[in-house]
Amino acid sequence: MLSKRFPRMSVALAGAAVLLSAGTAYAQAGFSLSGKPVIAMLYYGPKNDGGWTQAFDEARVKIEAALGQKIQFVENVGEDASVIKPAAERFISRGANIVIGTAFGQSDAMKDLAAKYPKVAFLNGSGTTNGPNLESFYGRTYESQYLCGMAAGAASKTGKLGFVAANPFGVVNWTINAFALGAQKMNPNATVNVIYTGTWNDPVKERAAATALIDQGADVIGQHVDSPTPQIVAQERGVYGTGHHRDLRQFAPKATLCSSVWVWDRFLVPELKKVIAGNWKPEPYGAFIPMSGGGTDIAGFGAAVPADKVKVIQAERDAILKGKQVYAGPLKDRDGKERVAAGAVLSDADLWKMDWFVKGVVTQK
Repeated sequence: MLSKRFPRMSVALAGAAVLLSAGTAYAQAGFSLSGKPVIAMLYYGPKNDGGWTQAFDEARVKIEAALGQKIQFVENVGEDASVIKPAAERFISRGANIVIGTAFGQSDAMKDLAAKYPKVAFLNGSGTTNGPNLESFYGRTYESQYLCGMAAGAASKTGKLGFVAANPFGVVNWTINAFALGAQKMNPNATVNVIYTGTWNDPVKERAAATALIDQGADVIGQHVDSPTPQIVAQERGVYGTGHHRDLRQFAPKATLCSSVWVWDRFLVPELKKVIAGNWKPEPYGAFIPMSGGGTDIAGFGAAVPADKVKVIQAERDAILKGKQVYAGPLKDRDGKERVAAGAVLSDADLWKMDWFVKGVVTQK
């Protein structure tokens, strides 16, 4: 995900920990378009980046088919308001009345635009600002990463897993912990060594991290970074991996066991239909989408995951779709501190600020 989309995230997540789950509420009378719907999208990066932006572009094609209309888009809209606002206003001047952003760093500009253009509907993937005509949305990636962890645990011969992560933020830490919990469901003794690259998209650093983890004995490499490099390295070294953002079998068909994939069309199609139908009511604290609502899913499985284990993973997927919680108690961290009591579920606010790890996770820089 996120490359320079999150330049201020180390600071922002302290507040953003509750923005999507506990933002500023407002009176909702419902929003209705004035005129025929015209949709435009602001892509953070190039549409063929292999990860975050490409997942949005692939969703766009499906949304067009579902709604029966073309969607305008522009690539490489960064996080500077001086770029974001003119791009959006160019579309609005041409008649767009639904604008979809795709980056955390577009949040403030989206808020300003929503205030300036109250008759335009704004949605923003991975954003943190919301309002009467603005809704940010993000997926509960820990659900699909938990399932990928199960695949990793099932395929591993040693129980030693590695994970290439970008930054030690809540949205990454919850995927690491979920990956570990999934692996341990299949192998209670599984461990996960983590190396943070310090950046969301740096193939050189990702290669170095994946190589180091394999050298340390990991025979499956998980990831929460933008590029497919960890999967490519896994294939080169004759081990396995699990992908993030998209089905990374495209890049490493022999190595990739499964991937946590974005399925934005499953959320955006019904949400856009609400906007088009009239009286749309954006979630006042943003939409934090479960797998059942079209946030993420899994794609796979590789041949290294035994058929009987695939059935177990699919059964767990079905349970999550029916409401099973990954972070249900009792749950302790690796230091023995209780994080979730028996019968309780970790709150959304605690998910966003997650700075702890479950047993079996070893973090390195």
